[in-house]
Amino acid sequence: MINALRHRLPLILLLLLLPASFQCLAAVQSWRPVGPDGGDARSFAADPAAPGHIYLGTTTGWIYRTADGGSSWRPLAKLPGRGNLIIDNIVVDKADPQTLFAGAWVVDLSNGGVFVSHDSGKTWAEIPGMKGQPVQALEQAASNPKILVAGTLRGVFRSEDEGLSWKQISPLGSVELHEVESVAIDPKDPQIIYAGTWHLPWKTTDGGATWHNIKQGLIDDSDVFSIIVDPLQTNVVYTSACSGIYRSDNGGENYHKVQGIPSSARRTRVLMQDPANRDVVYAGTTEGLYKTLDGGAHWKRMTGPDVIVNDVYVDPKDAQHVLLATDRGGVQRSDDSGASFVASNRGFSQRQVTTLLVDRTKPQTVYAGVVNDKTYGGVFISRDNGASWSQQSAGLDGRDVFSLAQAGDGTLLVGTNAGIFRWDGRAWRADGKVVALKQKASYVVRHGRRTKVTKSVEVPAGEIDGKVRAINAGGPVWSAATANGIYVSGNRGASWQPSAGLGKLDFSMLAAQGSTVLAAQRKLLALSTDGGKQWRSLEPPSALDWVSSVSVAPDGSLWLGGGAGVFYSQNNGATWKKMSRLPIADISGVGYDAGLGRMMVTSRRSTWILGVNPSDRTWKWWDAGWNLRSVRSSGGRLLGATLYNGVVVEPKTVASAEDAAARH
Repeated sequence: MINALRHRLPLILLLLLLPASFQCLAAVQSWRPVGPDGGDARSFAADPAAPGHIYLGTTTGWIYRTADGGSSWRPLAKLPGRGNLIIDNIVVDKADPQTLFAGAWVVDLSNGGVFVSHDSGKTWAEIPGMKGQPVQALEQAASNPKILVAGTLRGVFRSEDEGLSWKQISPLGSVELHEVESVAIDPKDPQIIYAGTWHLPWKTTDGGATWHNIKQGLIDDSDVFSIIVDPLQTNVVYTSACSGIYRSDNGGENYHKVQGIPSSARRTRVLMQDPANRDVVYAGTTEGLYKTLDGGAHWKRMTGPDVIVNDVYVDPKDAQHVLLATDRGGVQRSDDSGASFVASNRGFSQRQVTTLLVDRTKPQTVYAGVVNDKTYGGVFISRDNGASWSQQSAGLDGRDVFSLAQAGDGTLLVGTNAGIFRWDGRAWRADGKVVALKQKASYVVRHGRRTKVTKSVEVPAGEIDGKVRAINAGGPVWSAATANGIYVSGNRGASWQPSAGLGKLDFSMLAAQGSTVLAAQRKLLALSTDGGKQWRSLEPPSALDWVSSVSVAPDGSLWLGGGAGVFYSQNNGATWKKMSRLPIADISGVGYDAGLGRMMVTSRRSTWILGVNPSDRTWKWWDAGWNLRSVRSSGGRLLGATLYNGVVVEPKTVASAEDAAARH
């Protein structure tokens, strides 16, 4: 009873401290991810007792799992700690398949570690002995499952007790044997270890007591991405590097370069040998998947050159079944030994959704814009309230999407990293023609006298071709926040003009209600009360360190979100007030939702969502279970744009916070 009360106390105390005006709609369970499917996939690991059970590592600390060989996926767990952990290595313990190890690192190589799970990946703990180490390689010895070897920025580490304790086995402070990108353990002798660094490979035959460089036949200063050892003929070693693929027939002492892969694709990130036929080897490169049937003598590309392969899985019970973990395209599946591939991402979403738009006339229809996915990204549409998605990106040519807007007549606009586009029913068309006003003189004869007359005429002045982070198309005058300033259009986007008085400042935020338009940079505000024709600068609140989001309520009040919280003004920015006693800060989004009649507030550091009534500043809250960029209501439910995991949807059954407290 005491333990149960301890778990309930934090939520109960929070409820007691909240203001009397607080109204609660807290969800008991986390919101469900619904897509768009795809994104970055990094690494595979299969249960040796059940090859159809496969784990998938990502670039955001999340691990997914499939029980049907990759036909469908579900998010399993997120590694504890930082949210930007890149999981390039997952190991399923050969002695106990319920035990898993994951090696992770971050982009700037300042953090990472080895993590362990003893319940098939449901929960994870960081192993203290490798805390903070950027782990880019992790292997388990086939002949002795107690032995694990990890490669880090500092060198090679080994555990002899199933990961409980670790010891560096490469020379401490070595100026050569460090920055380890790949490791391999001899399948028959765990004392023989290979380590690939950013500058050639190394080998030890005595468990790390001594090391020697194995570079004979390799091009100097080659980054070594992958090393594999033939499980039967352990003297056969394949090594991939930035300079190509190499094979050794004497344990790495001498290499010869494999031919047949073009130099443009020679950054081979991974090598994978077919478990049933050792002469079949797959090479995942930055320009597609290659395959050899004769031990590397000849190679053939099996995919298009746009496929960036991070890992390859070959089913040990069915060599026809091959999976690829790719950048942007997620998981690609083949059932004919790589002759053809199809996307296999149902349930897997690692999308950076920057913007959500609910259709004005069809509330079950939702649009999502994503970034960093090139031709695999752009705009996605759901016609069933987010349950399923399809790509609608024809004409965008791989551009990133930062904003979506819809005019009163249904016209769709999108702001990209290179201009504004309009949907014509089949494709997106460039819609950012810029005009300038010039005075043109002419002469007329009136009452027998020749008189000079001047009038303003529009002349072509290029196109909006920079980054467009926000668009307002809700009134007679449209506006767009771009890298080169604010542009306005009084003719429904047929042409655009630079707004007067703002110059070419890079504005990243814009919101409007009626003729009131608010634009912002991180530390600069501008307001227009005539639909964007004329602007004046506003002084931001002194307590607000930076602005992350802006909005305008129907009553004309201005709203700001930033690191210090939420602020509002009821006098066009002359003075600002802070929303006090809010339980979240570091605001990621503030946006008015007409369906709920509330200002929806999200945070980078909290999974809570606040729905603020602009009139009396009372608020409701939901716990989405995810860090969200923004929230929209659609079909009676809320949809959230996560930072890296696509779109999530509110559960159908929502319980009160009191119920949630009772259950804890």
